[in-house]
Amino acid sequence: METNVMEKPLIGVPMGDPAGVGAEITVKSLLDKKVTDVARVIVVGDKGTMEQAIGVCGVKARIHTVEEPAAALDEAGVINLIDLKNVDMAKLKMGEVQAMCGQAAFDYIKKCVELAMAHKIDAIATTPINKESLRAAKIDYIGHTEILGGLSNSRDPLTMFEVDEMRVFFLTRHMSLRDACDAITKERVLEYIRRCTKALKQLGVEGKMAVAGLNPHSGEHGLFGWEEVKEIAPAVEEAQREGYDVVGPIGPDSVFHQALQGRYQAVLSLYHDQGHIATKTYDFERTIAVTLDMPFLRTSVDHGTAFDIAGKGIVSAVSMVEAIRLAAKYAPNFKQG
Repeated sequence: METNVMEKPLIGVPMGDPAGVGAEITVKSLLDKKVTDVARVIVVGDKGTMEQAIGVCGVKARIHTVEEPAAALDEAGVINLIDLKNVDMAKLKMGEVQAMCGQAAFDYIKKCVELAMAHKIDAIATTPINKESLRAAKIDYIGHTEILGGLSNSRDPLTMFEVDEMRVFFLTRHMSLRDACDAITKERVLEYIRRCTKALKQLGVEGKMAVAGLNPHSGEHGLFGWEEVKEIAPAVEEAQREGYDVVGPIGPDSVFHQALQGRYQAVLSLYHDQGHIATKTYDFERTIAVTLDMPFLRTSVDHGTAFDIAGKGIVSAVSMVEAIRLAAKYAPNFKQG
């Protein structure tokens, strides 16, 4: 059944780094019926850059500039845009790190956060930004999650990956594998079981969560390592006593497959690549990042600015399409944390 126009969530899309592929994947995704059937979209960006993207992508679209999201049109071929007019097209160099672009990308995100905090949009679906460009612009954040957390006064946003029906949280992310192993403590695992359960409830998702094991065969009771015995299993048992619907540790070679089969609603991955490999091997382009434990919902493509192909019109928009669709899927159920 096609979504009623009045029921379509309004999704804000910051255009991303103007020198990257953000504008191109935005243009392509907003002309895709899979997006327009389920969502209304308002882009925050720069009109000159968006017009350039329409040209290089070789598509027909009309930009409708607005001051407020409420003025967005729901018409085929129309791209609603809040134009911040912050890119000098004469100085824009596609595929290169530029302070102007880092500042512009930050400005787009900031405006989207303001709109979300004011409840003028229902969720945010972000396009890629470049860490070096942010640094060149002297933006004191390393990436999207940090920017969103800082602008919304969220202490520690939580990242979840979703692909198909598999949802994966991460106990640790950007640290060495050695440091990640040291970070797997009973206290940390228990804290994340609580936080991940809260995050799932934000999305309106209920059901059993599994905690992945760390070692082969989850350590075989200490035969291949003691982390499961000393840290992970005790945390799961404590969470169960507190009433959480969680099991584990489950062998990392099977837990993600079981989640895809519907046995678990979510998996807590213990380190960065454990969960990334599982999701991206299954479907790289359709693995979408969801940021939770904030006052608003945010989804994102899980690829970068692709400077090597920026401005050529050849970038795939599959990930952006899925990011907007996922935002639209969860926005009606999302509850502020």
